[in-house]
Amino acid sequence: MKAIPYRQYAQTEPVTKAQPLVTVIIPFLNEADVLNVCQQRVCDALSQLHQYCEILYIDDGSQDDSWALVNQFTHPLHQLRCLRLSRNFGKEAAMSAGLKASTGRCVILLDADLQDPPEYIPAMVEAWENGAQVVEMQRRERHGESWMKRTTAHCFYRFMSKISDHQITENVGDFRLMDQKVVNVINTLPERTRFMKGLLAWPGFTRKILTFDRDPRLAGNTKWNYAKLIHLALEGITSFSTKPLRWATMAGITTSVIAFIMALVVFAKTIIWGDPVAGYPSTMLIILFLGGFQLLSIGVLGEYVGRLFIESKQRPLYVLMEDTIKQPTFHPMDTE
Repeated sequence: MKAIPYRQYAQTEPVTKAQPLVTVIIPFLNEADVLNVCQQRVCDALSQLHQYCEILYIDDGSQDDSWALVNQFTHPLHQLRCLRLSRNFGKEAAMSAGLKASTGRCVILLDADLQDPPEYIPAMVEAWENGAQVVEMQRRERHGESWMKRTTAHCFYRFMSKISDHQITENVGDFRLMDQKVVNVINTLPERTRFMKGLLAWPGFTRKILTFDRDPRLAGNTKWNYAKLIHLALEGITSFSTKPLRWATMAGITTSVIAFIMALVVFAKTIIWGDPVAGYPSTMLIILFLGGFQLLSIGVLGEYVGRLFIESKQRPLYVLMEDTIKQPTFHPMDTE
């Protein structure tokens, strides 16, 4: 699609009634230190499109001045909308709220910490205009992240690609563009346990991968610790694959077969050849091994039962407390 200059676009259809070309969804939690810079860089990137767009901020229960700050933002050419959740429901729920509220012909997910540079927005939109319905941003480098985090992230993506029924591209986070058709499909998914990297990949559609170098945080501290990352990994595994249950079953069958063979060997050695049965240490090792394996299997089963319990309650993903919309402050038609 050829970009139309904003003045010509506004003369064709009033700004307040036109559908935005792009909705940029920016979930945040206590990011007052970076929101001013984030707003400026996003607006600079959108200005290159020469189209009416929408910037959608999602406040996931911030305790600092973030909400007051985003409500001060205005733009002469783009609509700004701010959603405030009643408490911290988590980034996955905040992104779901943004996707539900988005109105653009395509949607871009962007973190407020600016580790994913907004300057790639024009390239993403160009790939969409050329036919890609999903544009995934794959990280070449992860600047500012520890060796441990990079290694565990690599292992997680490899593991998910082995057990998942659909492909989750390695080193692709939430930073991506999706056509409105893709967003509509995601909005119909009823899961309460949201592993967004999997949900965003599930619909399929035509995909294109662009690579970029991820920047370190502009300011502040990350809201993710290893405990939260492990919890997210478990949600991803249990939400998108039943293979761990199958592995536990197969391991149980294998252990039973080995135990039966060992019993036959011990029986033959004792009854036929008269050898004494091995002593206490070997028996304790076998008991401890089987006990540990049983507890592991029960734990895996418990994770899936817990997911069923959460889904059965049918609670809403989030509770919306405030919703503010600011239309463009400049209307070219008024000057004609």
